[in-house]
Amino acid sequence: MDITTDPQKPAPAPVPHQPPGKDAKRAARGATRPGDRIFLGLSRGSGIFVLVIMAAIAAFLTYRASIALSKNEANFFTTLEWNPTGTPPEFGIAVLAFGTVVSSVIAMAVAVPIAVGIALFITHYAPRKLGGLIGYVIDLLAAVPSIVYGLWGALVLVPHMEGLFGWLDEYLGWTGVFEWNQGAPRSLFTVGILLAIMILPIVTNVSREVFRQVPRMHEEAALALGATRWEVIRMSVLPFGRSGVISASMLGLGRALGETMAVAMVLSSSFEINLSLLDTGGGTFAQNIASKFNEATVMGRDALIASGLVLFVITLLVNGAARMIIGRRKEYSGANA
Repeated sequence: MDITTDPQKPAPAPVPHQPPGKDAKRAARGATRPGDRIFLGLSRGSGIFVLVIMAAIAAFLTYRASIALSKNEANFFTTLEWNPTGTPPEFGIAVLAFGTVVSSVIAMAVAVPIAVGIALFITHYAPRKLGGLIGYVIDLLAAVPSIVYGLWGALVLVPHMEGLFGWLDEYLGWTGVFEWNQGAPRSLFTVGILLAIMILPIVTNVSREVFRQVPRMHEEAALALGATRWEVIRMSVLPFGRSGVISASMLGLGRALGETMAVAMVLSSSFEINLSLLDTGGGTFAQNIASKFNEATVMGRDALIASGLVLFVITLLVNGAARMIIGRRKEYSGANA
């Protein structure tokens, strides 16, 4: 039997679209089950807790620093003197800022190219067993305490830097930057070399993991087109891992900026700015705080906290700049290129 529609019967009216209710929204967010709600709350709470800790640290540093700065009779940013217990108190961070920046730049200039080279060798050149062995040794370097690096630097590195210092003075001393006055090699250059060794495992490990994420299809396609192994690395691996290498470098820079005990054991502290990187003396924020905090008066501790606030701000600016650089590169996706 054929069933036909009655032409006189009107067609049913369309059902209007109903906005999703609260239950549908919760289901879309995956928050209907107790486990989801607990995980969401813990995750959100953890993020807020981190922000609270950062805000508390910033508030503490700002409060104690304001007390010292209100009594300081000198320019805090340009004074080449540290005498918070004097009458009147006079102290500044020019020497500390110079030493911190110079030693960190030396460490980055030495460590980053070597770390990237090691990471590329492990992931693209070395046999599997050799790469695993080198990676294991790099991991061990990351586990060495700072005090051990400091002891090694003071007892082994410093005595063996005289040959390098003499060579630099002979061939590059005319620049003034590498002029050596035959003093003990406890200088910012030596500190930079030691910091480079300390941050090498961090930059290497992160870069290695980034290079391992390069899509295998891209490398095989480049090889099929006749590219050499170096051309594959230059055109496929390095562009894909650029953001990761920048992140790894910023992690290493963060450790170099804040390293304390190793620098204090190697550097011959003096409150002066030397144009030559090989001259004995200098200072960094962390080293100055570590060496003077125990014997400092209340005013002296507030002055040290003020210098710590500057280091805190510098670290935030460095990480912010790194995030901006990475943000510019996020449109590149190795999976879609």
